[in-house]
Amino acid sequence: MDIAANIKELGDKLAGLSLKDAVDLGKYMKEAYGIEAAAGGGAVMAAAAAPAAAAAVKDSFDVVLKAVDAAKKIGVIKVVREITGLGLAEAKALVDVPGKPVKQGVDKAEADKLKKSLEDAGATIELA
Repeated sequence: MDIAANIKELGDKLAGLSLKDAVDLGKYMKEAYGIEAAAGGGAVMAAAAAPAAAAAVKDSFDVVLKAVDAAKKIGVIKVVREITGLGLAEAKALVDVPGKPVKQGVDKAEADKLKKSLEDAGATIELA
């Protein structure tokens, strides 16, 4: 399908609108020209809403053990045991294989607290 350059340019500008700008455009079109979006429609609004959804705040975190300072391994195992309630062998196995979550599905405050405890003990932690 051949589309004129000015139509492509206009379409690209519309697709790049923020949600607020799309709402303002709708108000302007209604006031200035009496044009309203069709019921159930609003491709501009839907396209503009997508980035807003992507920016949603994450509320559940996994505390992932990425690495352990070999000289501080015992201290990290102790903290892992406190956090998880695992036995000595299970906690050691978790610490021996970095890349696994120590705790999953915790809120941001709890994740930060656990991260600090583990890092203070000698671990490298990532919140996922």
